[in-house]
Amino acid sequence: MSAPLWQPSQSRVESSQLHKFTQEVNQRFGLSLNDYSDLYQWSVENDQDFWSLMWDYGGIIADQKGDTVLVDGDKMPGARWFPESKLNFAENLLKYRDDRTALVFRGEKDQRSAITYAELYTKVAQLAAGLKKAGVGKGDRVAGFVPNCAETVIAMLATTSLGAVWSSCSPDFGINGVLDRFGQIKPKVLFTTDGYYYSKKTLNSLERVEGILQHLPEIEHVVVIPFVEETPEIGNINNGVLLGDFIDQDATEVEFERVSFDHPLYIMYSSGTTGVPKCIVHSVGGTLIQHLKEHILHTDVTRDDVLFYYTTCGWMMWNWLVSGLATGCTVLLYDGSPFHPRPNILWNIAEEEGISIFGTSAKYIAALEKVGEKPRETHNLEKLKAALSTGSPLAHESFEYVYRDIKADLCLSSISGGTDIVSCFALGCPTRPVYAGELQCRGLGMAVDIYGDTGEPVRGDKGELVCAKPFPSMPIGFWNDDKGEKYHSAYFDTFDNIWAHGDYAEVTENDGLIIHGRSDAVLNPGGVRIGTAEIYRQVEKVDQVMESLCIGQDWQDDVRVVLFVRMKEGESLNADIEKEIKDTIRANTTPRHVPAKIIEIADIPRTISGKIVELAVRNVVHNRPVKNTDALANPEALELYKDLPQLQD
Repeated sequence: MSAPLWQPSQSRVESSQLHKFTQEVNQRFGLSLNDYSDLYQWSVENDQDFWSLMWDYGGIIADQKGDTVLVDGDKMPGARWFPESKLNFAENLLKYRDDRTALVFRGEKDQRSAITYAELYTKVAQLAAGLKKAGVGKGDRVAGFVPNCAETVIAMLATTSLGAVWSSCSPDFGINGVLDRFGQIKPKVLFTTDGYYYSKKTLNSLERVEGILQHLPEIEHVVVIPFVEETPEIGNINNGVLLGDFIDQDATEVEFERVSFDHPLYIMYSSGTTGVPKCIVHSVGGTLIQHLKEHILHTDVTRDDVLFYYTTCGWMMWNWLVSGLATGCTVLLYDGSPFHPRPNILWNIAEEEGISIFGTSAKYIAALEKVGEKPRETHNLEKLKAALSTGSPLAHESFEYVYRDIKADLCLSSISGGTDIVSCFALGCPTRPVYAGELQCRGLGMAVDIYGDTGEPVRGDKGELVCAKPFPSMPIGFWNDDKGEKYHSAYFDTFDNIWAHGDYAEVTENDGLIIHGRSDAVLNPGGVRIGTAEIYRQVEKVDQVMESLCIGQDWQDDVRVVLFVRMKEGESLNADIEKEIKDTIRANTTPRHVPAKIIEIADIPRTISGKIVELAVRNVVHNRPVKNTDALANPEALELYKDLPQLQD
């Protein structure tokens, strides 16, 4: 067993909310659970007791919790949680109404603003009254084509206070990408800004909004939030109104519409790289209780924390981040490039704002190391207690970089879940050590396991990541999928009555998890399954390579591994570097992992949320269509992979 990179002190363990929760479980149920493994096993075997206690511990506001926790608990999908309860999402995020700071906004152009919980409540009251006057009510859809600013959070809270449904995407989506999403759900109101800033550029949003409105006649009001100009010109926007003219300035109270636990809250979208995005509907209660669990127990968020996650409004981590308001902490929002105007901009903000929990992507951490940033030497990160990473597996080397060059005393939590569950299957654990390359634990109340092809749990081996019992944040369903056929096909076709998430993973000897990549991107040379993350980890060690993408190419009745590499500026692939890549992979994995072909490429295609799209590249290489390039941040990159002569021999 390898040595841990970090171990929490005994005082940190005992002061954690997870430790206090464990004591509460022991007291209430007459148990003597000692560590996280004990607590996890109890939470899965006694899921109704666990989620009922989590409701109480999280301080959920509702008409009532009810006596029944779970109905049809043997059905997936079909299980229903807390069927007697009535609650409101926004009411739970606005339960604090004092002078502590609720939101801090920082922008790429050094913008800064902050509002207290009391001010946030008033702003939500004013906007909710405006929405109500505009005819928005329970079940209506309200959409945001918006940057990550305070007004976006206020719009979401005002929408959900009325029992309406919020859906958002970031302003870097093209017109077709927006229509693929909002065109399916037909919102009544659209929020937008006049523009946004990214990578030293000022970009206009209203030009795209004009195009969007031509295809979405259902939109009755377009509320424009000034972001670039103080008073933007909106004459060309049908039914356009400035935010200041839309709100009711006299409103001071929010009339919260309490709804059932499984009432729709958010509509979110799959990446859409293999077709029109799936519209995934998440519930009010399921999202709330799951996020409370993840913030309070797994991330140890308190009122004294400043919680930050680098995200856009088109990624589920935005929804996860803003739920931090329910803990009473300060939520920090950032909009813009994480590397402009300088590579250390987020660490400047971390020092200036006293960020205690810093969330980002594995891609960002790897890129930070590649450009030689060492925040530990340049910034005062005294208040930083935890770092979170998601989006793709965090490489061993990135773990080591964080502890070497960011901060040594830090709970580094690689977390994994998805838009599908608006939460995580694997998370951080403030009472457990951190091991390189491992996610610390499976989430409480989540019956996460690894199944082999026969549908049986496997130990000490890789397989499909599944969840064997229902959990509250399962989607209600997909929009416009009345019979539930698409929903069932997405998660339950592989194993009957078992959620198959589509990740290729294993449980470690430390009771943590390793994610080896997406199941549908697993390589299969000679019939042996290989996760792409196993190869990426080794390529990360080669200094001259900036990033890479790996696929399996059908070749001579088998599959061969092809590795595409984007080189650092000033570097180019040569025989020596190719040999170093192959030797590094061979020495640390197996000969089967070694690519048959290594090809230099100028760019690697990604979704707008930053995930590399192995399947899209594989389709291009095999001359198959890529059905929806609007989901990509750089769709032009796919052209680079067409008809490559290196792939013909």
